[in-house]
Amino acid sequence: MSAAEDPGPPSPPPRLRVAVVGAGPAGIYTAEALTRQQEVPVAVDLIDRLPTPFGLVRHGIAPDHPKMRAIRDTLHRALDHPAVRFVGNVEIGRDLSCRELHAAVDAVVYTYGAALDRQLAIPGEELPGSLAATALVAWYTGHPDADRATVEAALAGARSVVVVGVGNVALDVARVLARTPAELEPTDMPQHVLDALAGAPVERVTVLGRRGPAQATFTTQELRELGELAEADVLVDPADLELDPAAEERVAADRVASRNLAVLQEWAQHTAQPGRTTVTLRFFSRPVRLLGEDRVTGVEVERTVVDADGRASGTGQTTVLPADLVVRSVGYRGGELPELPLDPRRGTVPNDLGRVLRGGEPSPGEYVAGWIKRGPTGVVGTNKHDARETVATLLADVAAGVVRPGSSGDDDLVTTLRANGADPVLLEDWRAIDAAEVALGATRGRARTTLHEWESLLAAVKDAAARTR
Repeated sequence: MSAAEDPGPPSPPPRLRVAVVGAGPAGIYTAEALTRQQEVPVAVDLIDRLPTPFGLVRHGIAPDHPKMRAIRDTLHRALDHPAVRFVGNVEIGRDLSCRELHAAVDAVVYTYGAALDRQLAIPGEELPGSLAATALVAWYTGHPDADRATVEAALAGARSVVVVGVGNVALDVARVLARTPAELEPTDMPQHVLDALAGAPVERVTVLGRRGPAQATFTTQELRELGELAEADVLVDPADLELDPAAEERVAADRVASRNLAVLQEWAQHTAQPGRTTVTLRFFSRPVRLLGEDRVTGVEVERTVVDADGRASGTGQTTVLPADLVVRSVGYRGGELPELPLDPRRGTVPNDLGRVLRGGEPSPGEYVAGWIKRGPTGVVGTNKHDARETVATLLADVAAGVVRPGSSGDDDLVTTLRANGADPVLLEDWRAIDAAEVALGATRGRARTTLHEWESLLAAVKDAAARTR
């Protein structure tokens, strides 16, 4: 063959261009699973509505959980991969339609979570002083959309607090409200949050669970941390720990439930000490009405019984708990994204192993992972397996020719966004925000203080850009 006829080295295969919508744990684990596989070369755009990554690791895990929040250091490694591009400050449906997104990439994985709260659906729930845990958590973690005025008004004067729910978020809320200012001072909470919590006169926190300790969903680590508060006593009624045969069987078969019960039995020996805050875990109790006129003053609570299948029903026996603040923590649900189907009952996108279903049929090139796929269950690490399952499904569709790498053409997503008038925040911009938070924390001897306003987050990006000109 002559030199003129030599075709040269073969062209590299086209890259699979994937947009991942949501830069929380599920989205980052999806990006990680895509870049770790060797079957198909990839390029991943990790899109988030916020100018910051990490989702609920940043704005869901309580700031007094430094070991848990350190997960973001692990997640950051995925952002540093050369095949991954963080694209923050972009809202699908506002800055980019789903149709435009699909035109710019070969496949889309939606991982935007389940950020809406579930309601108690009882009289009085709308009263001032009644909050969703999502609102309180957003406020104390410095989420830029937090309703600061409503939360701080609810906290002011709150001596007695009732938290409804016995999951990890409920325990986070109880623990944060019972902390002393000295315990919270080293955290990365915004200063206005620390000031408001220091001024809140909380003396009693009651955590209500409608079922028994055998059915509680908190993890043992989270439960034990409640007993490590500097100036609070954790109390449990020993009668609530008496198990029927079905509950005994459940505890015997579930190591987490068994360990939880052991912790609760220890606390059942506690008595309240004068001058200390009390945190009471009360099982077999469900709120049936919030009392008050201008704001919450109490909670009417009904005693429940739990059947062999774990279902709770009321007994008609009620008591009233004084309460200046009620926080409901009874679960999350997914919200709608324009042009994407949603099961309103489950709060998830209909899917089969991560494939989005439209009218019961797989929608080519559309996938889900995380809470919007399976519902708000599991811990942060659960999303890793979930993401791998979805990526395996996507790669199977590539192998079957359902998804074709390179089919989206050469249009660049960031170029399209800027043409639409959006101002995407990229990885170096996020690094500028990160550095600004570290610098702000250093002014008060902390590792970091969270920037909590849209304006300050984006100003950190602009200031860093101005310094490099």
